[in-house]
Amino acid sequence: MSRIGNKPLELPAGVSFARSGSDVTVKGPKGEVVFHCSTDVALDLEGAVVTVNRRSNSKGARASQGTVRRILENSVRGVVEPFKRTLEVVGVGYQIRLAGRQLGLKVGFANEVMLDIPDGVTVNLLSATKIDVLGSDKQKVGAFAARTRKVRPPEPYNGKGIRYDGERIQRKAGKSFSSAG
Repeated sequence: MSRIGNKPLELPAGVSFARSGSDVTVKGPKGEVVFHCSTDVALDLEGAVVTVNRRSNSKGARASQGTVRRILENSVRGVVEPFKRTLEVVGVGYQIRLAGRQLGLKVGFANEVMLDIPDGVTVNLLSATKIDVLGSDKQKVGAFAARTRKVRPPEPYNGKGIRYDGERIQRKAGKSFSSAG
């Protein structure tokens, strides 16, 4: 029995909820999130409370109930206060720049790597080596932050690369050799 899926979700003031077919739209003061909902669950709105109910007791319906409830909760939270991931670039000469709806990364390659910023995601440049990725959709924010980090993940010997703010990199000792005599 799903403990998360059975909890009713209360919508804060200013947040609207609509379902058309299998798409669910959550609108709020900070944005809008649209996600595809499983047909195994039914979403019922009573006043300002949304409940997620299973249509059957199949394994897929039981699995979907908690997942849909959590996605709906994250959507409601995101349209009230956007999700944020902070990334920092560590390395001599490594830089980040914004060029319209693209993020330019100079991270030790011969050419600058340009990443397209997806719709619904905002990137704020805090410094030449630090950015904030903001958005209402938690999945989009996390996916873009992960894609940015994947360009140059932090390496364990010198710690250079793109890392999440506060991420701890397990450092390794380099090779040590003695002279043969």
